[in-house]
Amino acid sequence: MEERLQKVMARAGIASRRVSEQMIKDGRVSVNDRIVTELGTKVKGGSDMIRVDGKLISVDASTVYVLLNKPAGYLTSLRDDRNRPIVTDLLQSIPERIFPVGRLDYDSEGLLLMTNDGNFAYRMQHPKFEIPKTYMVKVKGFITRDTLKAMSCGTRLEDGYFKPERLRIDKVNQKSTWVEITIHEGKNRIIKRFFDAYGYNVTRLIRVAIGNMRLENLRPGDFRYLERREVKEMLALVKA
Repeated sequence: MEERLQKVMARAGIASRRVSEQMIKDGRVSVNDRIVTELGTKVKGGSDMIRVDGKLISVDASTVYVLLNKPAGYLTSLRDDRNRPIVTDLLQSIPERIFPVGRLDYDSEGLLLMTNDGNFAYRMQHPKFEIPKTYMVKVKGFITRDTLKAMSCGTRLEDGYFKPERLRIDKVNQKSTWVEITIHEGKNRIIKRFFDAYGYNVTRLIRVAIGNMRLENLRPGDFRYLERREVKEMLALVKA
């Protein structure tokens, strides 16, 4: 299957798609020993010989790692009997069959990793590996710093004691408060249940980071391939 050259380079972990496009325009990339500068160039990653700065790149089509900015109103699922939108609807340009790493609720937003690498997915989402996840949470009402201090100590929920790793107020007014929270837990709706325990209704929840991966300026509904360097750095965070 043919794909755009910059897409193959991004999947190989050379650089982001945008940076790969610049490398192509700068004449740093060759396909089958021919320098190409056209961004519309299509290649077969499994058979064409692609070099960057004279070095042959390896395109492993067996594993794919994607960072998606999930919008609200999409299920973190591969199918739905009620025909609601699912995250793979946003990834139809990706030929490989990939699945979500962990989950985000239907009405939650933000960073969602997708892959076909089961070992990577397991290490990123299992609580024992303690990969931190950071969220921006909007709640109804005004949270004082004294209340936030008490919340930072944690509370007992119906399925055990929960204590956030980090909690700070980002923005506040009389009607609502934005809070940044970092957790290791992966229990169902844990953040919403935590704020509910203190009488605060969550009206918006956005995951902005997993480990050292951040959304940055990726728009809702957009995705990018992770560079191999980024995958290695994420796995290096895993505690034995």
